[in-house]
Amino acid sequence: MSDINDIRGIFIMSQNDIAFLTVKGLKKSFGSGDTRQEVLKGMDFTVGRGEFCVLLGPSGSGKSTLLNILGGIDSADEGEISINGDKLAEMDEKSLTRYRRKHLGYVFQMYNLIPDLNVKENIETGAYLSDKPLDIDELLKILGLYEHRYKLPNQLSGGQQQRVSIGRAIVKNPDILLCDEPTGALDYNTSREILQLIEEVNKKYGNTVIMVTHNEAIKQMADHVIKLRDGRIRHDIVNSEKLSAAEIEW
Repeated sequence: MSDINDIRGIFIMSQNDIAFLTVKGLKKSFGSGDTRQEVLKGMDFTVGRGEFCVLLGPSGSGKSTLLNILGGIDSADEGEISINGDKLAEMDEKSLTRYRRKHLGYVFQMYNLIPDLNVKENIETGAYLSDKPLDIDELLKILGLYEHRYKLPNQLSGGQQQRVSIGRAIVKNPDILLCDEPTGALDYNTSREILQLIEEVNKKYGNTVIMVTHNEAIKQMADHVIKLRDGRIRHDIVNSEKLSAAEIEW
């Protein structure tokens, strides 16, 4: 633990941003007996409203498990998660499902689009889950998909399909956008385009973005970087030399 660069207490946030997302003592293991494996070994951190936060670490560091717990897809063995004052552990299954639908957006490495629906219809499936959806035509233009809105997923490139996936997540206007290796299946140039798009969405709509990645370069565009290794937080830092997505290279 001695190598942890823990400066969580010096985040400079507005009063509304303080402790928007709070994680305390989070632990998670899989298996039992001799096969039991501790994946998360006690995590504590906060994320401010509107921050672009990167969870960085190699395979097996626990970052995807952490993201799934933050999104209510999985549950922790110990610890507490509070989002804007709401504690996930205190929600029953119905309340948790409602919370995920209305307040969280998910972008995964695999696009998971509905093949028989066109671009606009795929994005509309996200809008149906929200009481305050964004204007779909405006969003299609931001995504660079307006001219492709009536195409089916199999008529799109991988990058375009990921844009649809992002649109489906963001049209709900979620408080938090959770991104699990969103560029992992894309080539270099397309990856940069997707990162620029996520950056633009973060700036325009003010959603808190939490992105899992093993790509060290991506940390340069984040406001907040949490580095994980072996189920523990090794560094928790504010990025004082943030670059735009267009400036980063790897």
